[in-house]
Amino acid sequence: MEKKPPIIIRRVKKVVGGHHGGAWKVAYADFVTAMMAFFLVMWLVGIASKEEKAAVSEYFKNPSAVAGTAVVPGTSSLGPGGASDKLIPTANALSIPGGVGPQPGDPGQARRPRSRAEADAAARAEAQAQDRRQLDELRRELEAAIEKSQALAPFKDQLLIDLTPEGLRVQIVDRLNRPMFDLGSSSMKGYAGEVLHELGALLADSPHRIALAGHTDETPFQAPRGYGNWELSSERANAARRALLEGGLDEGRIARVVGLASSVPFDKADPRSPVNRRISIVVLNRTFDTPADGSPAPPLDALATPPEAVAALPGPVVGPGSTLAASRP
Repeated sequence: MEKKPPIIIRRVKKVVGGHHGGAWKVAYADFVTAMMAFFLVMWLVGIASKEEKAAVSEYFKNPSAVAGTAVVPGTSSLGPGGASDKLIPTANALSIPGGVGPQPGDPGQARRPRSRAEADAAARAEAQAQDRRQLDELRRELEAAIEKSQALAPFKDQLLIDLTPEGLRVQIVDRLNRPMFDLGSSSMKGYAGEVLHELGALLADSPHRIALAGHTDETPFQAPRGYGNWELSSERANAARRALLEGGLDEGRIARVVGLASSVPFDKADPRSPVNRRISIVVLNRTFDTPADGSPAPPLDALATPPEAVAALPGPVVGPGSTLAASRP
């Protein structure tokens, strides 16, 4: 009988090791915090403007909280050389601000005397503002007077009042079957004379001078010895001047009277429209009446009216196919 090998059983005794601790958690938390801070910085850099980046850069160049010896004074309340009180100033960071010391004009400090040019500029600005207020008040008075006047109310659709760079402009335009002058003549209709008489009385109290301009449409008009639209518009403007004087306007208030023919149309889309035949009365402001250099006043460029203003006129506008539009200016 064979002898069986002995069965050897090895028993391994397991020894449980001690706790290894949570140091890895601390390291992981530091890593996550660093990554969060990194992406936060990347986001801030991405949304910051050039001025804000420049402000941050300037802040880190001089972060000292004590007085320094910088050549350029800082904006800190701690004195020159200190860091700025604001991390990212709202003003342009590329410009170098002044120091904290008292400025001229502060309480207890002497004001810097203004130069002659600054004083003149301030005086001109004040005069222009005063002119603007006076002319705007005159415009409201004219509009109210037109509504109340029995002589002007029927013609209010032919009276256009607006403010221009030259001053307050009053335009009297022709309408269908209601022209101001006889065709091809400077002879004024009776109702047109009454309108100008009323305007002369309303403008008599204003201290500003007056400029008048006559306009015609583009319809060709020739009379013997070269008499045309230029002469006709000039004579009509002069007839309007006489009517204003009869209404009470002082003759010394007239600055100039010109005839512009069809060179400045009211309705540029239809140069032969009756609304282009008009008289323009401009109450001049001081800037255009007496230029600073003493040169003659500029031409009446402001007498031109944009085409869109035609649409604001009440009532029908005469077209090129009408009998009156095809007639003489």
